[in-house]
Order: sequence, then C-alpha cells, then structure tokens
Amino acid sequence: MAPPRQRNPLALAVVALVAAGMLFFGFQMARRSGTNHPIGIGYGTPAPDFTLETLDGKSVSLSSLRGKAVVVNFGLQIVGVAMDDSGKDEIARFAKDMGMNYPVVLGKEAVGDAYGGVPALPESFFIGRDGKIVDKIMGLEGRSEIEDAIKKALNTQAGSPATVSALIGPK
Repeated sequence: MAPPRQRNPLALAVVALVAAGMLFFGFQMARRSGTNHPIGIGYGTPAPDFTLETLDGKSVSLSSLRGKAVVVNFGLQIVGVAMDDSGKDEIARFAKDMGMNYPVVLGKEAVGDAYGGVPALPESFFIGRDGKIVDKIMGLEGRSEIEDAIKKALNTQAGSPATVSALIGPK
C-alpha cells in the first residue's frame, strides 16, 4: 500500500489566498451594487455632474464643459505618489512630463459613486457634447476602441470645436 500523500503547504497557501481574494472582491461588488448607487448610469443617460479642483487650484464642473466631448476616467495611479493633496505637485509634474494638455483633477469617492460605484479600475466614461454618456470602457482597451468611443462623443452635437477634455483621478 502506498503511503498517504503529504499536502504541499505552498499550494494550500495559494488556494487560501485565492479564496480570500474572491471573498473580498465578492463582498466589494455586493457592497457597490447596493441601493445607494444610482440606477440607469448607462448609454444615453445624462452624465452625473460634479465639481472638482484641478491641479492648479481652479474649479471645473462637468456642466461647464457642455458642448465639448469629455472623457471621465477613473483610475489614474502613479506608483510612489500620494493620491491626495500632499501629492498634487508630483502629479502636476507627471502630467506635464506626459504632455497632458487638459484638466487633471483628483477625484472624490462621491463622484465615483455617482457613476455607479466604478467597480473596476480603470473605467472611462465618454460623454457627448449634449452631456449624455455615449460609451463606457471598463479595464484596459486598445487604441482603436478608445478612438471609436471618442468619435462617438464628438459626433453627438454640432456647433463646438472638436475638443476632448479629460478629467482623470482616482475613485
């Protein structure tokens, strides 16, 4: 008779870690899908308005950008940079180094909640010139998918120059 097999402690640890991760993310998704989040955040619905501060201290609201195509992206994370007021200088330097020529703001959790809880990062909402959501991309996509979503936003309302303003910040 063969001796009983011993269990590999590393394999058990990996299984336990995966199970814990699944439980954690399951609870997070359940919490986010509660009734405190707005219903109907989707294509053709008005994008929730917000007012946030840019890196240079100016206030910008989504409603002030009416007539322009807007990309609202949740999920910019810079390794080693605090994503709060203490890291604004570093974030501004990063934005300049990357050639970002559009408003960059630090988000607040309430803005993410207004957009349905933003269950995954990155998540981008493409808002047409009429202020309505025309597309949404969850996760990382290729250039062509992003360009297609921007084109949808640009083609929603005539009369404004083809400008895309992006508001980027963590949830």
